[in-house]
Amino acid sequence: MRGTMMEFPLVLPTLLQRAGKILGDTEIVSYRPDKSSTRTTFLEFSRRARQLAQALAKLGVKSGDRVGCMMWNHSAHLEAFFGVPCSGAILHSLNLRLHPQEIAKIVNHAEDRFLIIDDVLLPLYEKFADDVKFEAVIVVPYGFASVPEGFLNYEEFLEEGRGESPYPRIDENDGAAMCFTSGTTGFSQGVIYTHRSLVLHSLSCAMVDCMALSHHDTVMPLAPMFHANAWGVPHTAVMVGSRLVFPGPNVEPEHVLDTMLREGVTIANAVPTVWINVLDALEKNAGRWKFERPLRVICGGTAPPVELMRRLDAHNIHILHLWGMTETSPLATLGRLRSRMREWPEEQQYEIRAKQGWPAPLIELRVMRPEGEVPWDGVTPGEVEVRGPWVAGEYYKAPDQAHKWTADGWFRTGDVGTIDSDGIMKLVDRAKDLVKSGGEWISSVDLENMLMGIPL
Repeated sequence: MRGTMMEFPLVLPTLLQRAGKILGDTEIVSYRPDKSSTRTTFLEFSRRARQLAQALAKLGVKSGDRVGCMMWNHSAHLEAFFGVPCSGAILHSLNLRLHPQEIAKIVNHAEDRFLIIDDVLLPLYEKFADDVKFEAVIVVPYGFASVPEGFLNYEEFLEEGRGESPYPRIDENDGAAMCFTSGTTGFSQGVIYTHRSLVLHSLSCAMVDCMALSHHDTVMPLAPMFHANAWGVPHTAVMVGSRLVFPGPNVEPEHVLDTMLREGVTIANAVPTVWINVLDALEKNAGRWKFERPLRVICGGTAPPVELMRRLDAHNIHILHLWGMTETSPLATLGRLRSRMREWPEEQQYEIRAKQGWPAPLIELRVMRPEGEVPWDGVTPGEVEVRGPWVAGEYYKAPDQAHKWTADGWFRTGDVGTIDSDGIMKLVDRAKDLVKSGGEWISSVDLENMLMGIPL
């Protein structure tokens, strides 16, 4: 027998409408390349994102089209995060740190029809412009530069979207966003996130035992929005109404610390390298920055060294270790303590916090060896496999990569790890990064932690 619930699609227009109607006074702060700032609200953001969707429709964007995006973290990028999917198209955030020819290959593989780009990034675009064929390039006047002839001015383009045309019909399983993997083991592969997967991912991120984002937080996404959607933080912040502070391209430690204190940031996210630099600045300038209330840090990309966690704790900055991949949207696990662990000695707590942690709700993990699944003993290593509603089931137009999924539907991550009796995962290494010495396999992660603890 079927249930009696409404058929209500999980789509991004629902989150965007809520942001404008219910959370409209929430502030968005954006820092420009010159470190000046602009301020807007969720009400204005939702209006402009809707205009973008309608302007794209008038430009000829069709359902499922890919719209490329090359932007730093700021409010116009957030408008694209929602405006492009709400037009029925797929936002393809391009990694600015790749080689220009790699970007061109990715653009052509994704078949991007249009590009939205910051004016300050046009010099990068020029390095591969001859190798791609965008039908139109829309330039955001982010750094106050004039828009060159032959390009569309983003602000003028938005004026084309005035009106109250309804959104196109969108199925929750339609594509909404697209990211490519890092390509560290070969050519980058494309992952298309659906409206449904992004909404469910955002709901999970907001949970107290996950990232715990709420309307009471001021969130600073330091992780690039082109890197797995800044780990889901922008979508989640819009859903729950968190105040947003976008740093733009400015992630040098002094500016980050000044901004976090000035804006009252309560949550920030970035890779360990950023926090290592922040710690260095804190320790070299004793007393300059004081966090009176705890600052929560979501740290991913690579495992943060235990010594980094310990020394940042002394400054009231507390790391929460997240593990995931482009293929997992990216949230898969978080290194949170279980309630009974709060009574443990401090060193045991750090040991748990440094692990990749237990899976987010709806995510399942297993560790496999050729002979089958390994016991959850925290000792026996194998390849980590994952599945869940926001885990990719295939790559975009890459049938030769089908071997990355098992016959029973699990994604093979390529990470080697263990799982203990609490369901807590610890990565030993990437299979390709293990170091062999004297006939024994040594984890480069363990080596990194040991080196971090050596006093200078």
